[in-house]
Amino acid sequence: MVRFFSCLSLLLCTTLALSQPAVQPKQGKSPARSASPASKAINLNAPIPTDPAVKVGKLPNGLTYYIRKNAEPKNRAELRLVIRAGSVLETDEQQGLAHFMEHMAFNGTKNFPKNELVNFLQSAGVRFGADLNAYTGFDETVYQLPVPTDSARLFERAFQILEDWAHNATIDPAEVEKERGVILEERRLGRGAGQRMRDKYFPILLNNSQYANRLPIGTEQVLTTFKPETLRQFYKDWYRPDLMAVIAVGDFNATEVEAMIREKFGRIPVVKNAKPRRDYEIPAHKDTKVVIVTDPEQPNTVVQVIYKRPEIKERTLNDLRESIKRGLFNTMLGNRIQELTQQANPPFLGGYSNYSDFLGNLDAFTSIAVAKEGNVERAIRAVLDENARVKQFGFTATELARAKQEFYTNVEQSYSERNKTRSANFVSEYVQNFTDKEPYTSIDFYFDFTKKVLPGVALDEVNTLVDQFIRNENRAVIVMAPEKDKAKLPTVEQIIGYVDSAGKDLKPYEDKTLDAPLVATPPTPSPVSNAREIKEIGVTEWTLRNGVRVVLKPTDFKNDQILFSGVSFGGTSLYELKDFQSARFSSTLAAMGGTGAYSQVQLGKFLAGKQVNVFPFVSELNEGVNGSAAPKDLETALQLLYSYFTQPRKDPDVVAGFLSNQRNALQNQINTPTPQRVFQDTISITLGANNPRRQPLKPADLDKIDLDRAISIYQERFANAGDFTFFFVGNFNEENIKPLIEKYLGGLPATPGKTEKFTDLGIRIPAGQLSKTVYRGLDPKATVQMVYSGDLTWSPETTTQLDALAEVLEIKLIEKLREEESGVYGVGSNASYSKYPVPRYTFRISFGCAPENVEKLIAKTQEIINTIKQNGAAPGDIAKFKAETWRETEVQLKDNQFWLGYLQSQYFNQDEPTEILRENEQLNKVTVDSTKAAANKYLADNVARFVLLPEKKMEIGK
Repeated sequence: MVRFFSCLSLLLCTTLALSQPAVQPKQGKSPARSASPASKAINLNAPIPTDPAVKVGKLPNGLTYYIRKNAEPKNRAELRLVIRAGSVLETDEQQGLAHFMEHMAFNGTKNFPKNELVNFLQSAGVRFGADLNAYTGFDETVYQLPVPTDSARLFERAFQILEDWAHNATIDPAEVEKERGVILEERRLGRGAGQRMRDKYFPILLNNSQYANRLPIGTEQVLTTFKPETLRQFYKDWYRPDLMAVIAVGDFNATEVEAMIREKFGRIPVVKNAKPRRDYEIPAHKDTKVVIVTDPEQPNTVVQVIYKRPEIKERTLNDLRESIKRGLFNTMLGNRIQELTQQANPPFLGGYSNYSDFLGNLDAFTSIAVAKEGNVERAIRAVLDENARVKQFGFTATELARAKQEFYTNVEQSYSERNKTRSANFVSEYVQNFTDKEPYTSIDFYFDFTKKVLPGVALDEVNTLVDQFIRNENRAVIVMAPEKDKAKLPTVEQIIGYVDSAGKDLKPYEDKTLDAPLVATPPTPSPVSNAREIKEIGVTEWTLRNGVRVVLKPTDFKNDQILFSGVSFGGTSLYELKDFQSARFSSTLAAMGGTGAYSQVQLGKFLAGKQVNVFPFVSELNEGVNGSAAPKDLETALQLLYSYFTQPRKDPDVVAGFLSNQRNALQNQINTPTPQRVFQDTISITLGANNPRRQPLKPADLDKIDLDRAISIYQERFANAGDFTFFFVGNFNEENIKPLIEKYLGGLPATPGKTEKFTDLGIRIPAGQLSKTVYRGLDPKATVQMVYSGDLTWSPETTTQLDALAEVLEIKLIEKLREEESGVYGVGSNASYSKYPVPRYTFRISFGCAPENVEKLIAKTQEIINTIKQNGAAPGDIAKFKAETWRETEVQLKDNQFWLGYLQSQYFNQDEPTEILRENEQLNKVTVDSTKAAANKYLADNVARFVLLPEKKMEIGK
């Protein structure tokens, strides 16, 4: 897998609060200022302390290791092999070989010939791609290996795999030849408008640095012609212990792990006369670089203004304090720009400004706007004016207070979960420490540090950051637009004028807030009238006097998390076609209005610093609400839920702005449809039997929405809570939560005994055999989707057999289409099924490939299906499915999100809630004969074949 820079992906806002016990990503740096009284007791010149829970060592050969014992999840470990070498170190003759080498590590090592490594791990329950994976960046290559630790042999072999990757890759010429096709298919998948435009603006944005010429995917010329010796040279030069780190975090004996690392990796010899590992830089420039690029397949006009500045290296506690200031700045500016979308006529489809890391030796302050109707000037001025508003008037004290509360709450949550943090959340911090010397500290220290310094961060300190972020030198502007709009685009001089003249005739920001209760009149509670326990799974079920059913599962999986949902049958299926669009958007438009006395913006400000999320929804067959809260904020969350049920608020201006943006975005997609968009629309229309409710959304559909009717439908859907079932999973006890549930759920309007059902609209995938070919796109690439469907008998055994068939087929498809044919990068086989409106299944096989290989690979796929139909799946593949399923369930049973979804599904489908306890019984029914029967039953006559081919049909088959 390649991981490379993209202005629209890498420049996304970094997370402002810690999601794991470690220092957050750097967000910029400002000169040290006078410390506030609260922070004077802290020596801000002191270095950031490392987390004492991490054992860091270095072997005599130079290899670094990080070890941390962590019991979440139990009996699991996250292992990484990190090579501080990526595509930026390639020679001209090696372009793409850092990534190619990553692939070859899975295709044969000293102790795991050919594909034995993947087979071995799959047999242990480790999924290829989902669990076992790797990525190549500009500056590093990282191998990811999550493994069970309850088998000493398996755990030891996992470290043998890491060692083999480090210096025992065989690089067999025959395997190299086979892998060429896989890599070229991966490269093919990345082709399109984004790639074509990136190739034009990268050299200018990156000032013709090494980074501009070393995308990890490489060049087709090198990938098709390089000799194995050239690849071996890259492996020899850069896969060496002084550039390597082994990271192990998990539920294990740390002393034993250290001994294993020392034994296995200590035998890697030191490389004599090692090639110097150069750190490349992106040169600064005084002028403003402007790049205007267009493409026939680019649907929107996107403007990016990038202020590049030297990378911040956080080393001291003052640096840590500065990062907090940058986080506060990003939060406040982000909230202001988000508010612009709440206008009746928003200036852009989307936008943001943010300070974050960039690439190489640089950070950047980046402003991005997606223009409406191609109006570049209005879009970018709107974002830049918000930057300028901060420059002229600063933020307000109330904004800072909210941002501080948000920041503190997020750090506090990480601290409260310090003994429940999953191992996967730690490893990336240690990877960054090794590759970029990013510090890592304990959440205990960081929480204490935050408590001490956050109150003393003054408003003027944060306000002055904008002067450091926005400077005229080292500035770049990139405009990406549809080819058809080329003549309408501003000139380079005009664009520079927009940027330089931003901020005229501005007024200070008004921070409009509201201080009122969410629920002005307390609801009248309904007590629990009936209760039953399902002890086998630790679930209690209550029925309240107003008819509301509540299903509760208290857990200790997370300290600061309660997840909840509520659902009722009905949905948009109950409404005639003339009301379909109003019904479809009813919950969206109601939520956009806010609730009760609060507008959506005011509600966001009111909830700042609270861990509360509540979202109503209306789907085709049901309606309901999803949410989450910290235990201390649960009452606020239930008040919000109650308010969404009883106090929907209509905001015509916000809705008008939303619909205006949606119309514009949809029109852009119609004017410049991407190949994948046309392809997916074709699939949806065909599988939906051309039903009006399965048509792609069009601008004219939005004209059918009536706000009053939408709100009326929303009120109808939530008028009777008596036929709702609510689910609560997380850190609570029944005694404490009971009064809140009786008050807020028991107080909901209800008509006990009155229940609704959905309407079966009769929409089915057409029976028989269908074939559709879509000719779209400029690139020589194809997409294939084969869709099998039909009725089924609803039972746990049926769904397990479908899951098994999907997994064994995918294993075989990867083996044949990727490893043997070298015809695809990835291939998916997926089974989905539902009980309502009638029991049905859908089985999809999908892959991308070269246009000339479509028929050959479809035929090969059919051969594989026919083999399973005739002989059943291979016993080894069945064993892999069982191992993967069992290992996955083992972790899921300790996960709140899994239990919420599982309980919802069981109750919605009226299935036995304890079925999860019989999973092994169902898995044991998966046999060679059962997969044979399933293939003959479910991969039968009802199949729709869809193929996306380039527009230049005459070139296909050459």
